[in-house]
Amino acid sequence: MNSDDFFLNLEHHFKSRLPFVAYRKPNNIVTKAFLQKTTDLHVTQYFQESGFVFAPFDDSNQTVLMPLAQCEVLTCELEMNTSEKHYSNSNQTNDEDKAFHVNLVNKGIDAIKKGLFHKVVLSRSETVDVSENISISVFKQLLQTYTSAFVYCWYHPNIGLWLGATPETLISVTGNRFKTMALAGTQAYLGIQDVIWQKKEQEEQQYVTDYIETQLKSLVSDLKISETQTIKAGNLLHLQSNISGILHTDLHSVLKKLHPTPAVCGLPVEEAKTFILKNESYNRNYYTGFLGELNLKETTSRNTKKRNVENNAYNSIKTVSHLFVNLRCMQIKTNEAFIYVGGGITKDSNTELEWQETVSKAETMKRALMS
Repeated sequence: MNSDDFFLNLEHHFKSRLPFVAYRKPNNIVTKAFLQKTTDLHVTQYFQESGFVFAPFDDSNQTVLMPLAQCEVLTCELEMNTSEKHYSNSNQTNDEDKAFHVNLVNKGIDAIKKGLFHKVVLSRSETVDVSENISISVFKQLLQTYTSAFVYCWYHPNIGLWLGATPETLISVTGNRFKTMALAGTQAYLGIQDVIWQKKEQEEQQYVTDYIETQLKSLVSDLKISETQTIKAGNLLHLQSNISGILHTDLHSVLKKLHPTPAVCGLPVEEAKTFILKNESYNRNYYTGFLGELNLKETTSRNTKKRNVENNAYNSIKTVSHLFVNLRCMQIKTNEAFIYVGGGITKDSNTELEWQETVSKAETMKRALMS
């Protein structure tokens, strides 16, 4: 399908108040859409269905499913930019918002010093006035700007409209092989990736890596963890370790172990989560939850050199899931966009720097709104 028809279909579905999700995986030219045929709200508990899932931060709440069997699936190919654009920070923020967030960070640091937890991820919501019916144009802008992120536009009339460009994989599974990542630490991209990381960011990233290893080691074999590297996501740099192995359990069991990770919650997870729910000034909803393809069938060729009919015998069909953490995202309600941003707090955190980190992260979404 050509791109004009693809986006016209999205516009029509949205104006008809029918559920849909459109998305593109990182460094990919294929953009896909699931257009649900009815307004029914489907949920999943054990993640055994096929479709697209949208899960909240608080795992005591329900995960929404757009079932493959209830959807029309569209695809199109879009040309990718060769590089992501770099923008300066506008720094247009509210003094009252800053005062609240700085106070929240101080509360987190005090709790860490009292031994309640080692790390906590604290976030905020920033509101931007927008014009109505901008959803598809914002999605197009995100696609053009953030080629290395998982970019999506998700809508259900009973829940609302969400868009994002997240750099973080929760888990990818092909057959029984999985890949995930430990992503933490943030600094502004200033033209080079060979940068120095402070003790606070290195410690934060190691917390996440160690936690994932501990959570998964009883469920997997052949567990491999890469060296930590600096990766670029939009106008930001992060520390990342890649983790892979072979699963010996179902996806639901793994998700219970991984979500929420210390990268979006803290460590220990339950203590940090309790602090977040009590002290943040808003409901995160689907921010820092996860979303993506669930149990789709994928055909792969084991021997691409054979050109005769016997080649069919070398094809295999595997079940694949690609789930991403819902970061760098926003929710649009009528004439307002609610942008969600946060950062990891440790005993070494500096309140002013933590505030500036959230300002930098908010720029990811603001650029799409203001283009």
